Amino acid sequence: MRRIISLSAALALGCIVPAATPAAADTSSCTHHWSGPQVCIRMKGRNGWNSVTAIWANPPKSAKTRKVWLTQDGNRLGNTQTARRKGETISYTWSSFQQGTDVKMCVHFKGISRVACDTTKYIGDRESW
Repeated sequence: MRRIISLSAALALGCIVPAATPAAADTSSCTHHWSGPQVCIRMKGRNGWNSVTAIWANPPKSAKTRKVWLTQDGNRLGNTQTARRKGETISYTWSSFQQGTDVKMCVHFKGISRVACDTTKYIGDRESW
């Protein structure tokens, strides 16, 4: 009887977990320091095709813009961009492009030594249930 209950529980859990898995590989990562600038990266997309957003989460109220650039596996990509204040943060978003998978993407703000990085992921082909 215990074996039947355990098997039933395992099967029930197996049915629940896949449905709760996200359909996209949206991720974010931030520097975690108790003082100074907090820098974050957000990637939205799937299987190596992502838009990337650089966020300065706690700029002083006087800051309206800041230069920002993106690196891929340590190599600088493209030109420096201008991040702009949006509410309480300063941010810039690069449109979706192909980075590949298992690639380390990092955002760098001029004058800030802290760098936020995240790694692209392969999540496979997933359909909505």
